[in-house]
Amino acid sequence: MNVEGLIFDFGFTLFQFKEVSVEKYLDCYRKGLKRSLTKLKEINLLKTEAETKQFIKLFNEKRANYFKKSIKTKMEYPTSFLFKEVFRILNFDQLSEKNYSELANLYHSCEEEEWIPFEQTKDTLKQLSDLKKVKIALLSNHPNHTTITNLLIKHDISKFFDAVVTSAEFGKRKPDPEIFYYTIKKMGLKKPASCLICGDEYADVVGGHRAGLQTILCKRSYKFPFEKEIDFSGYVKIDNISEIIKLII
Repeated sequence: MNVEGLIFDFGFTLFQFKEVSVEKYLDCYRKGLKRSLTKLKEINLLKTEAETKQFIKLFNEKRANYFKKSIKTKMEYPTSFLFKEVFRILNFDQLSEKNYSELANLYHSCEEEEWIPFEQTKDTLKQLSDLKKVKIALLSNHPNHTTITNLLIKHDISKFFDAVVTSAEFGKRKPDPEIFYYTIKKMGLKKPASCLICGDEYADVVGGHRAGLQTILCKRSYKFPFEKEIDFSGYVKIDNISEIIKLII
């Protein structure tokens, strides 16, 4: 493969979720929201149990509705935006953007404790970085940019990336081609055909294909409900990212 840029998905490509299940995901969100609510109580914004229950109900409703909308429209609605919306609807005094970001970080803090790199991730990224000729980026559909950057720093792999892009930062989600073009531009490159996207699902492979990138599917052992089937055959399949080295040398 003639490759100038290599773009990786985050979840189930570079990182795994410990003992993954839909139930565990949902439990993380419950724990995270509890941490955010504790912060709101500390600053005296939630004063009664009734207010807390109302906040939880409204936040969960908004989160579910905006998630469905994001899947349909490919627009991203960051977690900080959801907190701001709930404040607006409940007629709470608006906080600063920094405060909303802090609430979002707390909401995703439990999730940060569960994501860990695959065994091959760090060594593969180091080998790719040593090649010099290939620029490396990370592109994730995630509603909180700080969560992704925190995890890269925590596991000492942020140094390998020329660009880190999330849907929260850009405002659109994979498979929208625009987020791929934006990532390529941040890498300092111009030609989609000279770039490769490696991910574990439809949004990565089909989105990359629509944007004109070379595509690799990194096979995932856990299957989520309602996954979309990849509807074309022109992509490479690998079992883990270490196999990329042989493909691009």
